[in-house]
Amino acid sequence: MVLVQQHEISDERYPKGVGVDAETDEEAQLLQQEELEFEDSVQAYSGPKQSFWDRLGGPHPPNVQTVNPIFPSAQKPLFTFVERRLPGSFTKLVLLVSLLLLWLIIFIALLKSQAAITDGTGKPVINLDCIDTLWRPKNACGLDGIDCRPFENTSFAFRCPANCASVKVLNPRTVGQLDVNYHNLVIGNGTYRGDSFICGAAIHASVISDSKGGCGRIKLSGRHDNYPSVKRHGIKSIPFDSYFPLSLTISEDPSIRCPSDPRQSLLFVDVFFTTLLSVFGTSPAIFFLIFVIIFAHVGFISDPPSVLLADRVSLFAKRMLPAMFCAVVTYRTTIKRTLANLKAPIEKTLLWLGGFFFGALSNYTFDWIPIQRLTAHDLQQQPGAKVALAVILIILVVIVVGQAYCFWLEGRLLRYLALYGVFLLGIFICLIIPGVSLRIHHYILALLLLPGTSVQTRLSLLYQGILLGLFVNGIARWDFDSILQTPGALRQDGKFESEIPTILEPEISTVIDRWVARFTWATQPLTVDGISVLVNDVERYRGFFRDGIDNNHTDVFEWQRPVKFSLNEYIRFGFVRGGQALDYTDAGILFSNGTWTMAGTVRDKSLTF
Repeated sequence: MVLVQQHEISDERYPKGVGVDAETDEEAQLLQQEELEFEDSVQAYSGPKQSFWDRLGGPHPPNVQTVNPIFPSAQKPLFTFVERRLPGSFTKLVLLVSLLLLWLIIFIALLKSQAAITDGTGKPVINLDCIDTLWRPKNACGLDGIDCRPFENTSFAFRCPANCASVKVLNPRTVGQLDVNYHNLVIGNGTYRGDSFICGAAIHASVISDSKGGCGRIKLSGRHDNYPSVKRHGIKSIPFDSYFPLSLTISEDPSIRCPSDPRQSLLFVDVFFTTLLSVFGTSPAIFFLIFVIIFAHVGFISDPPSVLLADRVSLFAKRMLPAMFCAVVTYRTTIKRTLANLKAPIEKTLLWLGGFFFGALSNYTFDWIPIQRLTAHDLQQQPGAKVALAVILIILVVIVVGQAYCFWLEGRLLRYLALYGVFLLGIFICLIIPGVSLRIHHYILALLLLPGTSVQTRLSLLYQGILLGLFVNGIARWDFDSILQTPGALRQDGKFESEIPTILEPEISTVIDRWVARFTWATQPLTVDGISVLVNDVERYRGFFRDGIDNNHTDVFEWQRPVKFSLNEYIRFGFVRGGQALDYTDAGILFSNGTWTMAGTVRDKSLTF
């Protein structure tokens, strides 16, 4: 009753002042609350300021990043399908084992097509790599090619893998006056020079296809003159207008039952089974099964070595065990945090698994990038490599900044800055070790960058998948190559950057029906033992200075040729140290009319990609 009366009085225009007192009390109370809130806020801001390290540590409380599924109504049923249909752990285990056994049976059945086969005479068909040749580089065939004989009257059946048309030399090769690099080494048309890539020549000759590979027969046809340049099936062959002691022709062999290359079929199989595991696997530990399947795909299928299947199994076992150790460490430190409680199976499959395959097949997916090896020498000589590296570095900086911001939001930035500080310190120590060079293989790069993806965002899923694929690609194909390598290991069949002889003007005379050219050179340095001479890219002479054991130690090289001989000859000179030939001079030309010029090497830009 009293409450009703007070309400009625307060609704009036305060004739007795009761309403005024009530309103005044209410306004005073609100004003007092506002003053208290203002004092609290002033007091909050008047405290000690945060230090730089506190701000760098991230917000308080941390903002943990999670992926909120796009179209959750479509993704949630997939995520809960196994839990609803197969609630028991034993049932799930039986299903998982059955799925893996089914994959293994299909994988082995398709892989058996790569087992050893024979031709119509019962002789084995030789498995070749894309870079196999009959003539070994860097004078490994010996004087006059003695170690690469026979040159003719020999044939054998061969088998090539797919995708050999784009394989190219990574260090300069001399073809007469030409200096060829980053090009498929196919010399001639129909009849090919003996140092040509056999599989590339087979594609050029229309015997096999680039997409499927295939089988054929090689016949050695000895010396051949003039090798024209023709572009066929995406390969522009290299011209050579003189002679070479070993040539070959390639033809089909109907007697060979050559199975098709199983790469495409097995890629479909492996993508299908890993997709099932990714979509319906709710535990982050499903990563290990996907890792094994993709590792097997790269090791056996995407870029197989030219060895028997049993040897390939041995290589797989050798590389798989240490790779699994790295996988366990990476899972516990990085992958588990990214995949745990991820309730977006479709996004995980598209981003993480898709990135995994994209990186694992990097010899195809990244083939368009003009960087073959991340070394100073390769970056210097490969066209477009510096620009490509600059673009990659800019992209990496943008990615690093984005990932660092996510770590800052989660309050983990300082810990990861410390971790990468340790990484940089290790790289610096490797750089200052004398006698070796640091080489960052792509599997090393993946291991260095993977910790930066241990946050659950969509971009992190993509980055992590690509980096895991790069790790698998590097190990399954090349093994754990050393991060510290000697200059010789990095050089491979490249140049030594050594001194080269200074050749004096030759004396050319006619003796009966032959031209005789006598070459001499300036004083040789004391650091070398002798000199080697190439004629048409074949070593024809090797003499040693200050050697009294035999007569092959003069300071003159004499070369004879018929007067009526109508072809030019290309001659190079190089010093020898410790029995090993060093760098050679540019090609000098001994013309068919008996004249000579040190014209220099031509680097044909049309022969580079």
